Amino acid sequence: MKTTTKAQLSLMMFLEFFIWGGWFVTLGTYLGNNLQASGGQIGQAYSTQSWGAIIAPFIIGLIADRYFNAERILGVLHLIGAGLMYMMFSSGDFGQFYPLVLVYMILYMPTLALVNSVSFNQMDDPAKDFAHIRLWGTIGWVVAGLIISYATKWEETNGLQNTFLMVSIASLALGIFSFFLPKTPPKANTENKSIAQILGFEAFGLLKDRNFLVFVISSILICIPLAFYYAQANPFLSEIGVSNPTGKMTIGQISEVLFMLLLPVFFKRFGIKWTLIIGMMAWVLRYFLFAFGDAGELSFMLIIGIALHGICYDFFFVSGQIYTDSKAAESIKSAAQGLITLATYGLGMLIGFKVSGTITDKFLNADGSHLWQEIWTWPAFFAGGVLILFLIFFKNEKVEYKDS
Repeated sequence: MKTTTKAQLSLMMFLEFFIWGGWFVTLGTYLGNNLQASGGQIGQAYSTQSWGAIIAPFIIGLIADRYFNAERILGVLHLIGAGLMYMMFSSGDFGQFYPLVLVYMILYMPTLALVNSVSFNQMDDPAKDFAHIRLWGTIGWVVAGLIISYATKWEETNGLQNTFLMVSIASLALGIFSFFLPKTPPKANTENKSIAQILGFEAFGLLKDRNFLVFVISSILICIPLAFYYAQANPFLSEIGVSNPTGKMTIGQISEVLFMLLLPVFFKRFGIKWTLIIGMMAWVLRYFLFAFGDAGELSFMLIIGIALHGICYDFFFVSGQIYTDSKAAESIKSAAQGLITLATYGLGMLIGFKVSGTITDKFLNADGSHLWQEIWTWPAFFAGGVLILFLIFFKNEKVEYKDS
C-alpha cells in the first residue's frame, strides 16, 4: 500500500471517529442537563444508533456493493450529516432534537461499513494492515474527548451544546475529503440479479457457517453490556464526582491504540477464538471494577476499568471486522460489514439501550442519584454468560495472516 494512500485512509478514519466521539460520549449528560430529558428519552436518543445500524446493511447492499463508488456515498452522507448536526446544535428541546438525531444516525451508521470497505479495498493483507489504519479512528475519538474536557472545558461551563457545532464542521470536512479518497467501485455485476441479491441479502448466507453464526450471535449479546458503557459511563462518572469525565474516558481510547497494534500478534499466535475470548473477559472485569470503585481512594479501579476499553473493543469488535472480511466473498464484502453493523450496533445495542435504561431507572433514588454498584453488576454477569456460551460453541479457526 502506497504511503499516500495510507495517509488518506488514516485521515479518513481520524475524521470518521472524531465525528462520532465528539458528541456521542457526552450525549446523555447533555440531554439530561441542557434539555432536561428523562432517562427514557436519553435511552430513546441513544437507540437511534441502533435504528441506523439496522437500516445500514440495506443501504450498503443496495448502493456500495452494487451501483456506486463507496467513497462517493461516504461523501454525500457526511455532507448531509453536517447540516443535520448544525440543526441539532440549534435545537432547543428534546422534541426538536430527537427527529434530527434519528435521521442523522440513519445516515451515519452506514458510513462505518463504508470506511471499512474503502480501507479493505486498498489492502493486500487486511489482517495485518487494517489495525494500523483503524487506530487513527481511535486517535480521532481521543482528540475529540480531550478538546471537550481540557481545551474548551465545555463540561464545566455547561457548553456541551457546542459539541454539535464542532462535529458539524468535521463532518463537512470529511464529506468534501471523501471525494478525493482512493476509488472503491462496486465489485458485483448487477445484471440478472434478484432483489435479494441487489439488497445485499447474500451476506446473510454467511450465517450457514456455524462458526460465523456463533460469532454473530455472540456479537449481538455482548453489545447488551456495551450499551451500558455508552449510555451510562459518562453520567456515572459525572454523578459520583469524577472531574473531567470525558477527558478521563479517553484513556480507554489511548489503550485502544496500543492494543490495536497488538492485534496482528494475537491473530498469529492465539487465533481468532482466543483473541475474541480475551476481549469478552475484559468486559466482565471492567464492569466489576466500575461496580466497586469510587471517586475517592478506589478511583484507580475506575481508571483501570476505563483503560480496559482497548482490549474490550479491539479484541472483539475490530478483530470481528477482520474475521468477517476473511469469511466474505469479494462481491459481498461491503454487505458483510453491513451485516456485522446490523448485529452489533443494530440489534444488540437496541436491546442493550432498552435494558440499560430499565436497569438504571430501577436503581434510581428519590433524590435523583443512582445505586451504581447494583447497576454495573448486571452487565458484568451478562458478559460472563456470553463468554461461557462462546467458549463452548465457537471452534477455533485460522484467519490468514501474511508476513510482509
